[in-house]
Amino acid sequence: MTANKNAYTRRDFVKTAAITTAAIGIPTIVPSSVFGKSAPSNKINIGQIGCGRIAMTHDLVETFKYDKARIMAMADVDRPRLLSGKKTIEGWYDKKMGKTGYIDIKTYDDYHGLLANKDVDAVIISTPDHWHAQPAIEAALAGKHIYLQKPTSLTIEEGRAMSNAVSKSGVTFQLGSQQRGNKPRPQFKKACELVRNGRIGKLHTVNVGLPADIVGGNTAEMPVPEGLNYDMLLGSTPWVYYTVDRAHSTTDVGSRGGWLRCEQFGAGMITGWGVHHIDIAHWGMDTEYTGPIEVEGHATFPKTGLWDVHTDFDVRAKYANGVTMLINSKNTNGIKFEGTEGWIFVARDGGGVTASDPTSSKGAAFMASDPKILTSVIGPNEHHLYADDHEQHGNWLDCIESKKPTISPVEVAHRSCSACLVAHISMKVPGKLHWDPKAERFTNSAEANKWLSRPQRFPYGTNYIKGI
Repeated sequence: MTANKNAYTRRDFVKTAAITTAAIGIPTIVPSSVFGKSAPSNKINIGQIGCGRIAMTHDLVETFKYDKARIMAMADVDRPRLLSGKKTIEGWYDKKMGKTGYIDIKTYDDYHGLLANKDVDAVIISTPDHWHAQPAIEAALAGKHIYLQKPTSLTIEEGRAMSNAVSKSGVTFQLGSQQRGNKPRPQFKKACELVRNGRIGKLHTVNVGLPADIVGGNTAEMPVPEGLNYDMLLGSTPWVYYTVDRAHSTTDVGSRGGWLRCEQFGAGMITGWGVHHIDIAHWGMDTEYTGPIEVEGHATFPKTGLWDVHTDFDVRAKYANGVTMLINSKNTNGIKFEGTEGWIFVARDGGGVTASDPTSSKGAAFMASDPKILTSVIGPNEHHLYADDHEQHGNWLDCIESKKPTISPVEVAHRSCSACLVAHISMKVPGKLHWDPKAERFTNSAEANKWLSRPQRFPYGTNYIKGI
């Protein structure tokens, strides 16, 4: 076989590099990692924002599995947690590559420094709920691809701002809804395809079962731990004194932070787990780009302790296609689609994403009124939903490369979250509320519309972002 005289080979590269480096006094050793698919230039450089439970036990664990990803930077307002995360990730790489000191993870006490790093291609945002929309918008403005943990936002107005900003930027966005990817839970896609293709007749009701939060939390004021930027942790929300049950554990990164149960930082289980299940309900209902038109809810809120998110609740929502969604803490955790000719129930396989998650389902994760429904084959001319063999982190990385839409794109993500927030508002404002999903306003309640946004404490919050 005759060599191409015009081909620029690896040998030519090494020869040229040797001449160049010798001329300027740089060592002539060229590491093998600059060649082939393992070259740094072929990696997607990832910056992790937030180094807590969901980051260290889920987001980074999943992302690390893919050789195309290179985790290179981390940011957190808690310096001890940040340094612990750096040590953990560097240990993973040392073990994977078989040598110590393989990578030096860059650390930032303020994520804005991470976003300013031009070497960072993409970010994973695994922060408390009130710190989702702002860094996502700022990442989009910086041209970084985004993997965002659910829910998308603390309020509907900041969620709309985030969706608009991300859509305008053209970056690749994925919501960590965790139930759309074919791995490890293919039952959700199959259930939605069966419903969309009429296997249970005409869909009329969707029952969504969610956990209820618990009462408690120590109200005693405590000194702010050393290394924690508590002002930035509070972010756009009002100033309140520090106590560990309002923030996160300073000793156990794997535990569920107390902020999850404080309305200052989120809405409780209606968004914490609601986005997972309502996202799937929307997928099966073919309402991914809209929301309910009527909603009425009731809930119990704690009268003692620090934690003040809802406990037991019951919400009824009606959609323009005639489907009624019943969301409450009494239903079995999961989604039950009911049609004129049968039903399908789908849930996770008895557990959560992380060890501290509530149990998802006490029974089978995929059931139907007639078992034959579940084995029904979706024909080539029927409706097929987004197919991908990866879980959602892998899908995100693939789409960064291919520039195709992800399985949980930003507007779908916003609509899943906004439906949950509308449900939460119905727990606060009595009576039947009429919602305009296009205008994203209530048409019959000025009181309900007050909940569409919250005051933001300067300088934090989406209201103070320049460029949107």
